[in-house]
Amino acid sequence: MTERALLTLTQWLSPAFPLGGFAYSHGLELAVSEGQVRDAEALEDWLGAILTRGGGRVDAWLLSMVLQGADADEMAALAEALAGSKERWAETFEQGTAFARTVAEMGGPRRPPRALPVAVGEAARELDLAPKTVISLYLHSFTSNLVSAGVRFIPLGQAAGQRVLARLHEVIDTVAEEALGATLKGVSTGAFAADLNAARHEDMDVRIFKT
Repeated sequence: MTERALLTLTQWLSPAFPLGGFAYSHGLELAVSEGQVRDAEALEDWLGAILTRGGGRVDAWLLSMVLQGADADEMAALAEALAGSKERWAETFEQGTAFARTVAEMGGPRRPPRALPVAVGEAARELDLAPKTVISLYLHSFTSNLVSAGVRFIPLGQAAGQRVLARLHEVIDTVAEEALGATLKGVSTGAFAADLNAARHEDMDVRIFKT
């Protein structure tokens, strides 16, 4: 691992990197609106399920396979197939497109639009970093964005949101470790409530978030 490579990855996954991640809630907005997520404890449970059985796990496995040499075109097609709704696909594809565009504008190679974990995996292949480091920091960024959405919309205090994120570190570490053995046969998603909320979100009368 090199300090410069770690700084590059940290920049890519920072809220300051122009992906527009603040506009996506991964279906959390509907869960809050309907009272499924009311407080910090419920937010932690919700995000834990997404990380271990839903979109977080899928992203971790896609990212791992790309980092370890899987064909990016095949992984991009798989990402689309695994998206449980139009909004979920828009969320990952729009952010991945913004990621690839920004990296190219910074002097990196131009790459086609991809789902976010595939785009990050392609770019991170060039960094001298262990796959688990990349996956862990990706999941931390993914979770941080949803915690921020919860802080704004539930609402929660900033300290409460940070406690939720800290308590999810162990989950993030476990999911990243398991993702190192990712295979095409093993990739799956099972966070049905989150997937249904993402599908129903577009029908909300008033929406703050895109998803």
